[in-house]
Amino acid sequence: MKIKIKHFPFDEVLKIKKPQFGRPKRPNLLFRTLIRLLSIPDLLATRFKYTKINMENAGNGPYLILMNHSSFIDLEIASKIFYPHPYCIVSTVDGFVGKKWLMHQIGCIPTQKYVTDLKLITDILHTLQKKKTSVLMYPEAGYSFDGTATALPRRLGTLLKKLNVPVLTVITDGAFLRQPLYNCLKKRKVKVTAELKCILTPEEIAKSSIEEIDRIIDEAFTFDAFKSQLETKTVIDTPDRADGLERILYKCAECEAENQMVGKGITLTCKNCGKSYEMDIYGRLKAVDGKTKFSHIPDWYNWERECVRQEIIDGKYNLDCDVEIGIIADTKALYIVGDGTLKHNENGFTLTGCDGRLEYSQPPTASFGLNADYYWYEIGDVISIGNKERLFYCFPKTNISVAKARLAHEELYKIKSSQRHKKITV
Repeated sequence: MKIKIKHFPFDEVLKIKKPQFGRPKRPNLLFRTLIRLLSIPDLLATRFKYTKINMENAGNGPYLILMNHSSFIDLEIASKIFYPHPYCIVSTVDGFVGKKWLMHQIGCIPTQKYVTDLKLITDILHTLQKKKTSVLMYPEAGYSFDGTATALPRRLGTLLKKLNVPVLTVITDGAFLRQPLYNCLKKRKVKVTAELKCILTPEEIAKSSIEEIDRIIDEAFTFDAFKSQLETKTVIDTPDRADGLERILYKCAECEAENQMVGKGITLTCKNCGKSYEMDIYGRLKAVDGKTKFSHIPDWYNWERECVRQEIIDGKYNLDCDVEIGIIADTKALYIVGDGTLKHNENGFTLTGCDGRLEYSQPPTASFGLNADYYWYEIGDVISIGNKERLFYCFPKTNISVAKARLAHEELYKIKSSQRHKKITV
């Protein structure tokens, strides 16, 4: 999928009026049916099936539906499970570029990733209470990098208590393996299943604390695609299954050099020390020579997280790279406004550029997660920062890892939030 791109001067983009979005529209049966029909080929190809758990306690809706996010097939899965019942989908504003009318017709609710959005809450309330329509949202707010859950917002229970509707989860298995983000969303022949479960009723929400609700949601979003692949002996024998794997595993586990890994074919190799691994048909890594430090990809990714956290604690973490800058100012295009420099350290993000006309800073506690993506709209890897006024899409010009930036931001948020909490409670 691509996005329309225009090259505009930065000052001219600032003059563009922000798009106005009305109240969410209940999707009509025609569009629901069209989406359902268009989903059939992919669902047949994956032999999709799903199971229901505790749905006898869910009532007739409307519901808040929380779904994990692995690939585009997630939307098709939701259509299969809930058709013909209507539901609106919380979507990012970039999805509206070039297709605002269509997105509105199918019931999409616009929002900005990792930006506090009070209008989103009122839109969800309006949809549930006035339109009597369910709302589907992806609390991770982005595709999984390593096949496990990404950072989830804290105190989600506060919203759930306000909504006062049953909460359902849809957790998929196989969707990540079929079309992993690191592999540029290339499709593989993999069976996909899902579990539909009512995890909270309004009565249970009312008597539960915010912390208890967060724990229940965390438990629901506990999954590991690569572990499941091994346990179910799901064979992926495509000759390019390791292509792009360096996007996740950017740090060599042998020599600890960064951004020297290359995933190609079925092999992951460090250009610095020469250490090489083969990815087998069950998603496991094995050293070509010598010891295999990590055979399970999420274990390697978690080790990278620990390394980043230690860099932050030691005051050594620092990202400084040249970027091309894009802005979404309306729903007509992604506006490329020039070049700049993106920096990230213990004080958060700083973006400068456009011949000195752009200066933006964002503290580590601005959001719990970072909008970092691979091969975004087929343009390239991206780091997006910003606030409710403007989002900046930064495309690195040098060989840096957006995965490391995401990990660093998540760990900085934890550290800084904990420090702030201690100051408040002292």
